[in-house]
Amino acid sequence: MNEMRHLMTPMDFSVDELERLFDKAADIEAHLQDYAHACDGRILATCFYEPSTRTRLSFETAMIRLGGRVIGFADASSSSASKGESVADTIRVISCFADICAMRHPKEGAAMVAAARSTIPVINAGDGGHEHPTQTLTDLLTIRSLHGRLGDFTIGLCGDLKFGRTVHSLIHALVRYKGIRFKFISPPELKVPDYIIEMLKAENIPFEEVIRLDDCLPDLDLLYMT
Repeated sequence: MNEMRHLMTPMDFSVDELERLFDKAADIEAHLQDYAHACDGRILATCFYEPSTRTRLSFETAMIRLGGRVIGFADASSSSASKGESVADTIRVISCFADICAMRHPKEGAAMVAAARSTIPVINAGDGGHEHPTQTLTDLLTIRSLHGRLGDFTIGLCGDLKFGRTVHSLIHALVRYKGIRFKFISPPELKVPDYIIEMLKAENIPFEEVIRLDDCLPDLDLLYMT
């Protein structure tokens, strides 16, 4: 029997596993009908404690196109959380009804709490300003399709680099590839957090912080706007 795994952060997959995952994603995109029944009889629970359009509908659409079904809630007010039920209690109930759960929560670490109490795999669909791993996997797949590979490029990250969980997840995922160079473009009040800067310094990964996009645009291979 395969060991149950959760997806809390992009680091939960090795680089080799990500390559196989992206190859599978490309094959699904090219041959969708071949996968139309891959999830027959399976149920996805989408537990979204804060509003979402793109992320929630992406999960639901994917499950339906793979032949599965979807249950869940799109706002905490429509769940027992509005009566004070904890995340741990909710996931114990959801585990009885579904085969896998995608959870979004405004508090950092909530998905980790759910994973610790769950008997089904839990996917972190965004927890506060911490992580957004499935968005990062999508970003990596997009970069690979546009650039031809992951590695050996300069990427500019522009906008809210302080609170943007997609940016934080993407940086942590990219540092595992060779030849990555970062340009951080933001006003001082939205600069990338110090802990990320310290991580990049410790790993000897080249980076530069600038305020104006025009100052570094000619140096970029890719630009990520947030």
